[in-house]
Amino acid sequence: MSSEALKYKDEGNEAFKNGNWDSAAKLYTKAINLEKAESKDLAVFLKNRAAAYLKLNKFEEALNDCDKSLEIVPNDPKALFRRCQALESLERFEEAYRDATQIFKDDPNNKTIQPILERLYRIVQEKVRENAQTSTKIETMTKIAFDLTTDREKRETAMNNLLVLARENTGSSLMIKSPIVQQIKKLLKIEKNQEICITGIRIIGELCKHTIEKTRNVMQDVGIPWFLEILDSKNENQVNAAQYCIQQILNIFSGMDNKPDTKPDQELVKNHKKDIDMILTCLVYSINNQAISGEARDAIIELLTRNIHYTALNWAEQLVEIGGVGRLMECASELEEYKYESAMNITPSTRTIAAVCLSRIYENMYYDAAREKFMGKIQDFIKDKLLTPDIESKVRVVVAITALLRGPLDVGNAIVGKEGIMEMILVMANTDDLLQQKVACECIVAAASKADKAKAIIAQGVNILKTLYKSKDDGIRVRALVGLCKLGSSGGTDATMKPFAEGSNLKLAEACRRFLVHPGNDTDIRKWAAEGLSYLTLDAEVKEKLVEDRPALQSLIELAKTGDQSCLFGVVTTLVNLCNAYEKQEVIPEMIELAKFAKQHIPEEHELDDPDFVTKRILVLGKEGVTSALVALSKTESPNSRELISRVFNSLCSEQELRGVVVSQGGSKALIPLALKGTEKGKRHAAQALARIAITMNPEVAFPGQRALEVIRPLVGLLHPDCSGLENFEALMGLCNIAQMSESARQRILKEGGLPKIEHYMFEDHEYLCRAATQCMTNMCMSPDVIKTHEGKNDKIKFFVSLAMDEDADTAMAASGALAILTGNSKKCCEKIFESKNWLDCFHVLLANPVASLQYRGVCIVRNVIENSKELAEKLMETDIMEILMALKLLPDENKQTIVKVAEDALKLAEKWGLIKKPED
Repeated sequence: MSSEALKYKDEGNEAFKNGNWDSAAKLYTKAINLEKAESKDLAVFLKNRAAAYLKLNKFEEALNDCDKSLEIVPNDPKALFRRCQALESLERFEEAYRDATQIFKDDPNNKTIQPILERLYRIVQEKVRENAQTSTKIETMTKIAFDLTTDREKRETAMNNLLVLARENTGSSLMIKSPIVQQIKKLLKIEKNQEICITGIRIIGELCKHTIEKTRNVMQDVGIPWFLEILDSKNENQVNAAQYCIQQILNIFSGMDNKPDTKPDQELVKNHKKDIDMILTCLVYSINNQAISGEARDAIIELLTRNIHYTALNWAEQLVEIGGVGRLMECASELEEYKYESAMNITPSTRTIAAVCLSRIYENMYYDAAREKFMGKIQDFIKDKLLTPDIESKVRVVVAITALLRGPLDVGNAIVGKEGIMEMILVMANTDDLLQQKVACECIVAAASKADKAKAIIAQGVNILKTLYKSKDDGIRVRALVGLCKLGSSGGTDATMKPFAEGSNLKLAEACRRFLVHPGNDTDIRKWAAEGLSYLTLDAEVKEKLVEDRPALQSLIELAKTGDQSCLFGVVTTLVNLCNAYEKQEVIPEMIELAKFAKQHIPEEHELDDPDFVTKRILVLGKEGVTSALVALSKTESPNSRELISRVFNSLCSEQELRGVVVSQGGSKALIPLALKGTEKGKRHAAQALARIAITMNPEVAFPGQRALEVIRPLVGLLHPDCSGLENFEALMGLCNIAQMSESARQRILKEGGLPKIEHYMFEDHEYLCRAATQCMTNMCMSPDVIKTHEGKNDKIKFFVSLAMDEDADTAMAASGALAILTGNSKKCCEKIFESKNWLDCFHVLLANPVASLQYRGVCIVRNVIENSKELAEKLMETDIMEILMALKLLPDENKQTIVKVAEDALKLAEKWGLIKKPED
């Protein structure tokens, strides 16, 4: 053994003894790297590192190290024992039992292994019994499911039963060993029953869910090309099932799962980089496959959007390298309503989904060289198209630019700013060709996103848009109308800024309404009408007009319920504007005076945007059923769109009477993922909406089952200094209600780090925050683990004693309630009351309080203290507490008989200790 390797080993041993397992593993790794292969010392280092990995719950790594150590020194008892532990933790009980048996054979007097061997024997026997039962079930169900002559309903039931078994570890293990994957693969080629096909795909998805070994077995049987083949369908359920399979494979190789806030295990990602790269490369090369369906194309782009971000697999730069940007731009340049020879199959959402993916890639370009490379790929695509003189190429370029303006806006603006691009768009808008007019109109609408661009287009393009509005083609007219709407609203919410003549916005809104509510119009035209309203509703007069128009509101809601992602922007932005839920700039009086002095323009808010009008609009929207529209649109992957949806939800939940409506229409379920994934502001709005629901509704009703625990993380997240006082207060109140539900809820609050945050707000000067935090802590005190924290070396009990005398009755009530719970469950907490200098004053305040509920809490605390310890009871009896209890015992008030009873109990306990004696008379 080299001296340096020995040094690292000794340092690793020391770190392990001190509980620094991560450091120990790193030091053992250094020793391993210095040691010669196949030496006995290497076996020692490996089994030592395995011990550290076991402490770190890295069971796969521990297993690998034990295997290598045992290759060098077979039957080494420590290596066998650690491998046994790793195998048991990985639920590979038969193999763990084999190692335990070997240790016992080598050393029958080993007392450590005997209980483990007995436990594993019972588990293995139970597994054998389960396996026998499950194996019989699988065999029976397989015969029925794959027999094409059997009744359809029986086959469907059998397939569903196999799906249930595939979700269980035992069932999946047996199914992997059987030929079921191959049978499903063959069945899908001849099966005509779509339900059976989809269930078969889902079974394969579940088999990929458990372990890497099972996933590899499935991939060897079918391969990624097969998944892409079954993804190519127009049936939405089949596409979703195949998409789930591919995502599940990526999850198992990366350590992610399907929860919104999941993050990959970087070590797993590194170990399985080849597999991940292969899957994502296949997806990238399938983006612009002309043969696949539009639904399959959307699913592939969604998979890339979900996985390439730096918070997931961080694959964006590789996507750029292998030409993914150009392929996405090809999709973004497609037109559904007009098919060229080179056209691909797309859906109404394809261009929007491609724009979101391009935006997600651009977010990952977080250094200049990467951004330049991304921009270079975009410019290469446009340059290649413009080198071809035909009209198709120009149309594709303009459509692609429109997608960029709706995705990575900075890139889109940079392209529009290039010499000749805007001029080309205006020329196309001025032609007689309907297709050119249509795509040019869309691009003008998207380009007018910033004030400087809007002014330039007003100067150059208004007359063109007005001319196009006179077209006989409704598609052209509605696009031109939206262009005029966007330019007309470029003044924003400033009531004094009117780009067009007075009353023009109301006329434009009426024109949009006609397109929106006309029953003969298709979804595309109604989508554009909604987008027009999304700009015009920055005008308060238009808001009031629209909110009184029930048919128009219902048309917006029905449009959103289609779930079409291309409708999302128009509908949600309109709703945000109606609720005034947009970001408002803070008005600083000194800055206004300074602006006046400098003769600068000062924006003015319209009188119809006063809080009373806003509240009325929110109530109308809530009662019209806007929640169902938000739920349908909340599945979007776009962070900015998710933020807009969260803002509307929060506005609805700001009105107490609408919270029940939001829950009944599925709002609480949709809000949880919105609160966990998206922009920081979006997550805060969603979390505040959840808090408001938790305050006024029974959490068990509003968040049934596991959902009540899932809502805790977003609420704890609001207990942050960056959040407003109102957000802090509402989060505390929501957590207070959830904490009283069950011990599992309180444990989840502890797990999410909520306890110290709640305690922090108990020290706040603000009366409401202090009160809410104290009430929340009172409910948390029902947990034994929280009681233990109050028994430690701290001043928590002292602080409760002080708060029990607070001027605010509700705070005093909560603090005294906490003391009653703590003293009723812990002798140590009873003792700690006397560490406060004010303990007697506290008892006086509570016992003599005119508020019956405070008096009751006071007498309960006294009773608990007397019951727990004779020494503490003596301390109390040395004061005037006994006289007060005697007086309380004689209270004539019928409403205070519970206080009388507890006072009597306290005196009886004191008598039992022999501290007082009942007079003989």
